[in-house]
Amino acid sequence: MKLSLASKKMILVIIMAAFVLMAVGSAVFFFVAPLPSIDALYFSFGVILTSALNIGKVFLLERAVKKTIELDDPNHGKNYIRLQYLLRYFLTALVLVAAGLAPFISIWGALAGVFTLQISVIAVRSMKLEEEQ
Repeated sequence: MKLSLASKKMILVIIMAAFVLMAVGSAVFFFVAPLPSIDALYFSFGVILTSALNIGKVFLLERAVKKTIELDDPNHGKNYIRLQYLLRYFLTALVLVAAGLAPFISIWGALAGVFTLQISVIAVRSMKLEEEQ
């Protein structure tokens, strides 16, 4: 599947934001936690898990948009987009529940990693605004 330029930029920003979050989390655990290496590792697992999910969500969104454009019936397209939207949020909920139940994944890292998608949207949007001016 060929990705658009915006999707490629979003994936790149998600990866960069994940590395920044892991570095900040490791620094915080180094100074605060009694077992900094273990806690930082669990935090990093959470960030990696949800960042990988967010990259998958970018692929799902790209595919949904392309398929909706190809559909003839607008009502069928609306329903398809709504279903894809619910699927993406169900996947997020599933990963957060798994992170909460698994002892080797920090729920705080998973929650922090959820925001990498929003960070990428804001960053790509600001890049686009700068290019237009």
